[in-house]
Amino acid sequence: MTISLAEQLKAQNQAGRARIPTEKLAVMDRATADVAASGIVGSSLGVGAIAPDFSLADANGSKVELSSLLAKGPVVLAFYRGGWCPYCSTELRALQAKLPEITAANGTLVAISPQTPDNSLSTAEKLELAFPVLSDEGNRVADSYGLVFTLSEDLREVYAGFGLDLPKANGDDTFQLPLPATYVLRTDGTIAWRYADADYTKRAEPDEVIAALKAL
Repeated sequence: MTISLAEQLKAQNQAGRARIPTEKLAVMDRATADVAASGIVGSSLGVGAIAPDFSLADANGSKVELSSLLAKGPVVLAFYRGGWCPYCSTELRALQAKLPEITAANGTLVAISPQTPDNSLSTAEKLELAFPVLSDEGNRVADSYGLVFTLSEDLREVYAGFGLDLPKANGDDTFQLPLPATYVLRTDGTIAWRYADADYTKRAEPDEVIAALKAL
């Protein structure tokens, strides 16, 4: 029986929380609640809006333009935090497993994070991804979609204690990340379907993405 991405993430979250000290969990949970309370999910681009065009470098340094992708068919955009995030890795693996079905539904899948190109390449190689992994350095594209937030000071300390060096991963010291979000775009650039959640341990189900593509 196939396990859904939601089930994988839930099990991963439960196992992770069992290993993290209570005081650090409190900081992490408070930060997630603050992101939810900020209203970022509701204010980010939603269904019916026009997706901003972009040109970003893939893991090999080649430029990928959204307008060029849309000229070939519908596009799936998956914004993720970075290869250092275990939930992102699980999501990207799940998308890779469903890539043949996404392609069969005429969709082109690209993943976007604020990681530097070198770190994006490491992510693509480690996870054996066969779709473009784009580097949105400075979160400029994610910001145009209304997805960017800044990590709180106490959460930065928790992440540093985990050995996560976000300035090194992203090539800047802004401590800004995109809200994990997935978009299905029509060929005219309008957003046909979107998933976004302030809780970074929850992601779009690949089967729902495929269903949205087939419904176009």
